[in-house]
Amino acid sequence: MKRRIPLLLALLCLALGASPARATIDDALSFALEAADPYVKEGFTVREDYWGGDLAAKQTKAIVHQLFKGNEYWFWMGTDVKNAKISVHIYDSEGKLAEVEAWQKPHFAAARIQPKKTGSYYLIVEIEKSPSERTSWSLAYGFR
Repeated sequence: MKRRIPLLLALLCLALGASPARATIDDALSFALEAADPYVKEGFTVREDYWGGDLAAKQTKAIVHQLFKGNEYWFWMGTDVKNAKISVHIYDSEGKLAEVEAWQKPHFAAARIQPKKTGSYYLIVEIEKSPSERTSWSLAYGFR
């Protein structure tokens, strides 16, 4: 039993240490879903899939996602970091900007696309500026 105590303590510390990072991504997802609320009222269905993580200021992340011609999509990004400026943009497989609309507000950013063809698209999320060393973010999406 004495040999297991250090192992149990290490596992407990590891579990407790991972918890705050997860909570901030969950908080960022709450902001992303808050941004989606008006669009749900317009008939958009929010998917359960989402992406999240943390990035430094001026850092970007590319997410490849399959989109289908005939659908309309909104991608909503959120962060729980006050005074952070975030953005999301959508590019086609040739690297051309493909969104038809995009906006930014405190804690939120969003982009809309109506794909001209079915295929892979690139969602580029960025922390443009932030008072934090690392900024948690989450990206949700919906379609109609």
